[in-house]
Amino acid sequence: MIIDVTFDYRTDSNRKDPDLHSPTLRNHHQLLWSKPLPNGHVLTLEKTPGHYLFHSSGIGDFSLSSDTISNSQRARKSMKRVLESIPSSDLDSFQSLGSTVGARLLFPGKKIDNKLTINVARGLNSQIADRFDLTLECIRLQYLGATNPLHSTLNTYWSFFELFDDFEGYVKFFLLEDLVQNQEIKFFLPFAPDFSNQALPSTPEEYVIYRENTMRFVAARNERIATWSLISFSGE
Repeated sequence: MIIDVTFDYRTDSNRKDPDLHSPTLRNHHQLLWSKPLPNGHVLTLEKTPGHYLFHSSGIGDFSLSSDTISNSQRARKSMKRVLESIPSSDLDSFQSLGSTVGARLLFPGKKIDNKLTINVARGLNSQIADRFDLTLECIRLQYLGATNPLHSTLNTYWSFFELFDDFEGYVKFFLLEDLVQNQEIKFFLPFAPDFSNQALPSTPEEYVIYRENTMRFVAARNERIATWSLISFSGE
């Protein structure tokens, strides 16, 4: 099966959250990420009752859930003033591209010791504001043993990230290369190493840059996924 990278997961989610209710998205995740890990073991994902996707083997038990890695920030009340001058068509196209496979990723989805999941923590943390470039920087730093705004949450679920050996292994497994250059993140907005920059765009001009860079990454990842699926599933 070749993954349709143009498919909009909102169309089969019955007007609910596609990460929870789109059967096509769940199928695509299962197809894309059931594959060999850097250590040679295979991450086989199953549709198990009580889990979105589940893996159980000698390397561990992992309950994974889907999350978007493209956020138009349209629903944030604090962004209303910034977005007033942005054409609705631009916001619509941002959200449409963000509803394709290139804008989706799996994270550990089951709470441990009643602590926040990664999906929730990165949305609530004001230094991250649900931006995936900043999330990926936290993951990069965590692999290096360096502090970051998501350190505690990532540490709780670190057994999952250990499956990929290192940051490069994680990036390659999930086809995230278009957001990384020379082991450094290609940020959607200018970044301060101590995360002191405001995470959300503060002006319409900043928002345009944020939108363009996010969409460029998602589009490139869609192409990468399409190429990978063509080679992997067609035998070419």
